[in-house]
Amino acid sequence: MHKPPAYHGGVPKLTRADVVSALRNPLALVAARWTPAPRTVQRAALSALVMSVIIVVTGGAVRLTGSGLGCPTWPTCTGDSLTTTRAMGVHGVIEFGNRLLTYVLCAAVGWAIVAARARKPWRRDLTRLGWAQFWIVMGNAIIGGIVVLVGLNPYTVAAHFLLSSALIAVATVMWQRTREGAGAPRPLVGKAVQQLVWCLVAAGGLLQVVGTVVTGAGPHAGDSREVERMPVDWETVSKLHAVLAWIVVTLTFALWFVLRAVDAPKGPLDRTRELFLVLLAQGVLGYVQYFTHLPETLVGLHMLGAAVTWIWVLRVLLSLRERPDGAPAVPAPAAAERLESATG
Repeated sequence: MHKPPAYHGGVPKLTRADVVSALRNPLALVAARWTPAPRTVQRAALSALVMSVIIVVTGGAVRLTGSGLGCPTWPTCTGDSLTTTRAMGVHGVIEFGNRLLTYVLCAAVGWAIVAARARKPWRRDLTRLGWAQFWIVMGNAIIGGIVVLVGLNPYTVAAHFLLSSALIAVATVMWQRTREGAGAPRPLVGKAVQQLVWCLVAAGGLLQVVGTVVTGAGPHAGDSREVERMPVDWETVSKLHAVLAWIVVTLTFALWFVLRAVDAPKGPLDRTRELFLVLLAQGVLGYVQYFTHLPETLVGLHMLGAAVTWIWVLRVLLSLRERPDGAPAVPAPAAAERLESATG
């Protein structure tokens, strides 16, 4: 028989078993004592997504200002100092500042995990998406350290950016899932339209990959010293990147017409129209930066546009189905149940 919780001065008293369980899984203690509003969970997921974009932009700023080796080693900034020193100048400040932003990103992802875990009823899918972001951030921090240790090798820089794109993808999915129910997905369009959108996603992903090659072969190496570049012709790769961009634009335009023809719901139509506008703005920016010989400010804006484009490609994909609220709630883990019984 379950023993009722003991009370002390009107406040539920935790047993030793409850304390041990809380130490093993602090999230269970938080979940037992706090129930965030749905909007709070959504905002937590959105904050993780926004920070994943900001870290891409600030990482680009490090490269574009030639501060990639402002801190010449890792995990410390110098051989005998954890932080930047006065002798390292502005480049050290920029590089170390970007490292510090990783902690802000971790805090945003951590908030998303805690909010998802404390949500009632608990949804395992949201918690897993939050933890997936955490492990991607940890992996990318290690790759960022390797980037510094190998002197900004362009292939490691490309891997660093692509893993950031993976983080953005997972954060986008989590943000979308916080605004949906827990039921099984129900398609809003036919299979042919879904296949067209998957082609769009594949082209958008390839566009991201080729963009890293443009970066790895281009003039902005990330440091004023001699830095290895990818052994490909930069202008040829840039033209390939432009062709892929036009393919993505064409697929988006075709998708919008198909959705109109099949009388698709408003959601997919709106996301497709928004993606088309984002692509037009990104395309104009790309051509302007190309013909003005890649000024740093425009390149930085183009990196921001690349992140936003990737988010909207995924939003188009996610808009093709809906998830009702009819799924049964997932029971909380045993540790949380014990804490809830103890705290009332």
